[in-house]
Amino acid sequence: MVLTQSPAVAAALDAAVRAPSPHNTQPWIFELAPDVIDVVLDERRVLDACDPEAREARLACGAAVLNLELAIAVAGRATETEFAPERTRPSLLARVTLGHRHRPTATERRLAAAIPRRYSNRRPFADQAVPPGVRTAVREAAREEGSHLVLLDEIGSLEAAAALIRRADHLQIHDRAFQDELRAWTRRATGEDGVPAFAGGPRSAGGLLPTRYVSEDGAERAFERDPLVAVLTTPNDAPMSQVRAGRAMQRVLLTATDAGLSASFYSQPIEIASARAELRALLGGTDHPQTVFRLGYGYPGVPTPRRPVHAVTRHVGTERKTS
Repeated sequence: MVLTQSPAVAAALDAAVRAPSPHNTQPWIFELAPDVIDVVLDERRVLDACDPEAREARLACGAAVLNLELAIAVAGRATETEFAPERTRPSLLARVTLGHRHRPTATERRLAAAIPRRYSNRRPFADQAVPPGVRTAVREAAREEGSHLVLLDEIGSLEAAAALIRRADHLQIHDRAFQDELRAWTRRATGEDGVPAFAGGPRSAGGLLPTRYVSEDGAERAFERDPLVAVLTTPNDAPMSQVRAGRAMQRVLLTATDAGLSASFYSQPIEIASARAELRALLGGTDHPQTVFRLGYGYPGVPTPRRPVHAVTRHVGTERKTS
C-alpha cells in the first residue's frame, strides 16, 4: 500500500499547512514517496528583509512537522522523524516516515483537534489572568520538545522586554526594505498567503506592545494592561535547533489553544540580530531566544488563508527514500 496516497495523509498535509509562518509566507514544500514525507524549506519564500537567515522559516517548517505527526497519529499510524537526513541538501529539514499502526494518546487527540482552531489573534485580549495550571501546561509543552518557555512576568522582565520590542519595532518602521516587504505581504484583499487586512488587529492606543498588522479600519483600541508574554528558547542556535524549536513553538500554541487561549507573535526582537542578542542577555545570556508571543483569552479573531495542499506537494518517485 502506498501510504502517502491515503486519505489520512491528505488530511495530515492539510493540517501541516495550518502551521504559522512569518507574514504567512508558508515556506514549505512536502515531497511524497510511498511511505515518506520530506519537509523541504521553500527558499523562494524566505523573507530577505526580516528573515535573511531563514530562522523564522525553519521554525515554521518545524511547526508544520509537528502538525503532520499529530494528524498522522490520530489517523492511526506511527511516525519516525529524522532531521537533516541528507547532509548535501540543507533545505531538506525533516523526513517523516510512516510506520506501524498506532493507537493515539489522549494528548495527541487533543492537540490534533486544536490544529484547525489555532490562529494568530492580533486583537486585544481580555484582562483575565492565565491560571497557574495553564502556565504550567505551556511550559511543559516546550520542555517536552527540548525547549524552554520563559514567561516574562514570572522573572520580572516584562517591562524591559517590552521596551526592547518597541525599539526593534521602531527600527523596522524606519527600514525601507522591511516596510516594502511587509506591504507586499499584507496589502492583499484576497489570496492564499500573506496577512490580509481583515486578519489584522487595531492600532494599539498607547499600549505596552506595538501592532504590526493593522486591520482594515485602522482604528485604535486599548490592549490588555498586563499581557502574558512568553519567549521560547533553546540551548543552541544551529539550523536544526531552529526546526526543533518550531516543533516546540507549535506544541505550546496547540496546548494553549486546547486550554482556551489565543496567541499572537512579537517577532521584532528576533528579526534584528542586535535586539536578539539583547533579549538573550536579558534572559540570562545562556539559551537562545527563538520566538516571542503573547498568550491570553482572546475575543473571536480571523484566521489567515492557506495555499491548497496540491500547491505545496510533489511526488518524487516510487522507490522508498533512504538517507
